[in-house]
Amino acid sequence: MDWYLKVLKQYFDFSGRARRKEYWMFGLISAVISIILTLVDMGVGLYSDIYGAGLLSSVYSLAILIPSLAVSVRRLHDSDHSGWWLLLVLIPILGILIILAVMCFNSKDDNEYGPNPKAMPNPENNDNLAV
Repeated sequence: MDWYLKVLKQYFDFSGRARRKEYWMFGLISAVISIILTLVDMGVGLYSDIYGAGLLSSVYSLAILIPSLAVSVRRLHDSDHSGWWLLLVLIPILGILIILAVMCFNSKDDNEYGPNPKAMPNPENNDNLAV
């Protein structure tokens, strides 16, 4: 949950780097919350079969749109790619597969976007090295 909150605290921060764990934990927790909200929407009658979405899940999706983009750009920076690479998702199927593969790459050493986040101390765990 700390990784999810860390991303929300950096709501409009498109600079710097994000570790794989930060990116994927945010995605996992967001997906679980979306599923729960969709089930609640269905239970209370707010789900629309026509639109394929409910009120609560739609509001949540809009609320996390900017942090999702920001963490994706920071994740691209961590693998030494420009945030503009995120536009590849506009290419059907192939673009999404390319971005998915890049998001799985390991962190690069220090680059123009900042120091390697794996080599930085992790204040949440009081570790000297966050691996």
